[in-house]
Amino acid sequence: MKASTGNLAVRRRQRFDGWDVLIHLTVLVASLACLLPFIHVVSKSLSEDAYVIANKVFLWPVGFNLEAYHKILADDSILRSLYVSVIVTVLFTILGMVITICAAYPLSRKQLKGRTTLTIIFMFTMYFGGGIIPEYMLVNNLGLLDTIWSLILPSAFSAFNLLIMKTALSSSIPVSLEESARIDGAGHFRILWNIVIPLSKPIIATLSLFYAVGRWNTYQDALFYIKQQVDLRPLQLKLYYLVIQASESFQLEATQVQLSNPEVLKASCVVFATLPILCVYPFIQKYFVQGVMLGAVKE
Repeated sequence: MKASTGNLAVRRRQRFDGWDVLIHLTVLVASLACLLPFIHVVSKSLSEDAYVIANKVFLWPVGFNLEAYHKILADDSILRSLYVSVIVTVLFTILGMVITICAAYPLSRKQLKGRTTLTIIFMFTMYFGGGIIPEYMLVNNLGLLDTIWSLILPSAFSAFNLLIMKTALSSSIPVSLEESARIDGAGHFRILWNIVIPLSKPIIATLSLFYAVGRWNTYQDALFYIKQQVDLRPLQLKLYYLVIQASESFQLEATQVQLSNPEVLKASCVVFATLPILCVYPFIQKYFVQGVMLGAVKE
């Protein structure tokens, strides 16, 4: 009897190990699919132009060369675009989180009358929108064209992030804790600032990353709204204009740079634009997984 039980346990363990290997292989393949293209771009940005033309650069730089990065750092327009992107991303993230927290907290409290109707109204905006033309007309009528606020205000609120925040607050902030604070004389803003926000650091860090990455990678609104004020073009829009160049000549500020292959400069610009957001992630990584799980499952 003991021998059969032991054999059954061995078979179950072997079956579990098989699934475990399959899961690890799937995760490994998915990780490599995301990582290898970026390594290839970095290798191209650090290689000499002749080797890139000959398609000899894959996952390791060939003919190590930093000339493309020197050209980028020497171009005042790219550095100015980087500054604009940083300012817009910071303001956009702060404003988006303030709106999201202030909207999600009351919607997560059962004493708010009509909270279900309000939640449905917010959800409606996730599936239906006016489109690009009405949004452009609205921005134009508000006098926001060619201003930095046209890159911040129109998309500073996300209904998807609101629902995640609402679910997280409903499942992680006990009603009894709020009631005890109200008995001690605390108002709603005092409860929000001293109790809710300190206990919601994981989900706040997660949504802040969502807002920041989404704003950093967006260039379409700047393409529509920033026409005459060239100094307000964010870095991603600058990259867009570089990438769509079909010729082998790139016009940088105050100089004409001749390249036999523009791929090196394109790759260098992509790496240059990606590094800032990568530097932010390690500081909030410890909150990220906890925050995603907290807002994804309602207890």
